[in-house]
Amino acid sequence: MTYTITLMTYDDIPQVAAIERQCFPDPWSERMLREHLDNQCAAALVARGEDGTILGYGGLLVVLDEGYITNIAVRPEYRRQGIAADLLGVFENFARGNRLAFLTLEVRASNTAARALYEKLGYTQAGTRHNYYEHPKEDAIIMTLEFDYDTETVEP
Repeated sequence: MTYTITLMTYDDIPQVAAIERQCFPDPWSERMLREHLDNQCAAALVARGEDGTILGYGGLLVVLDEGYITNIAVRPEYRRQGIAADLLGVFENFARGNRLAFLTLEVRASNTAARALYEKLGYTQAGTRHNYYEHPKEDAIIMTLEFDYDTETVEP
């Protein structure tokens, strides 16, 4: 499957909102997505198929030298094809290029597939937010990817 990763635009919001409704019990509304795009400290990416269909998307909020992944979602029929990993890879490249201290996100404790992906990408469990999710009530696992620039080599 071929897709490209680009910055989300306002025209993408209806498709992204549809993915939100498919993937989450408490989805972001179109208004919330628009506000995310309006935020100068935030960025959002989409993975777009050859026919223009948005297959998945991700959001990032940067506060000083910290990166907070707000959302990662892939249409159910396109999961397990590397889309989420590619979106996270773009965020990781951005984080390293801008010398962020870490990237972090919350994931439902029961979402073992997502947790396994994050662990495969180097994220570790940094804590728990008890009863973070409402529908159904569930803990969030905080997953974090830390960067140590003193020991990393930078490739040209």
